[in-house]
Amino acid sequence: MNKLFVIGLPRTGTTSVCTALLDHEFKVAHTALTKQAFALADVVADTPCFCDYPQLDRLFPDSRFVYLQRDIKDWIPSIQMLLTKVMNHRKKGKHLHPVIQRCFDTCLGIMSTENPLEEQHLTLCYQTHQLQIKNHFANRNDLLSIDISHQNSLNQLLNFLGKPVENKTFPKLNTGRMITAWKDIKHPNKVNSNAIGPERRKFFDYDSQPPLLRCAEPVEARGD
Repeated sequence: MNKLFVIGLPRTGTTSVCTALLDHEFKVAHTALTKQAFALADVVADTPCFCDYPQLDRLFPDSRFVYLQRDIKDWIPSIQMLLTKVMNHRKKGKHLHPVIQRCFDTCLGIMSTENPLEEQHLTLCYQTHQLQIKNHFANRNDLLSIDISHQNSLNQLLNFLGKPVENKTFPKLNTGRMITAWKDIKHPNKVNSNAIGPERRKFFDYDSQPPLLRCAEPVEARGD
């Protein structure tokens, strides 16, 4: 295995997955915004993975991917809370990191949609993202789909990674209105999202690779 990319949308449990894997000999980045962060990490989650998984699939062959499912009735109010904070941040004149802004707009329409908090819009975003992943990984065995609220989901993940299973469940982090639990975690296997390397804080150049469809452009499922 090259890397593990956690490609569930924000508010599907990415922080809980990252935290659980810190104690299993993986270097983990919850978000990676530089080439160096990707170079240092064995596991990368959240931004930009939920958006850029096709490009990362090409850049890091022989990697594995984990898609996080969540009941959409629970996901919608949670993502509405997060997007409200993101949009208020922008209204105050504070700039989002360009990679974060691009990913959130591509998959959630925070800048290109009149009302990105509207339930119907978010439902379409979730379903389109899910369908794109299904199509991209059709007839492959390097994708695991789990819902971290299910009791055996951590064992499913550990088995997928070839690690011994254990009688534990995922930690419950960033519940309610919390969004910063990862910042408070201290662990030697934690990777800085903005790690500086030989190219300073440069990100990847995707110009030669086709972008994902936007959330407002639903696609049809391919047959297996």
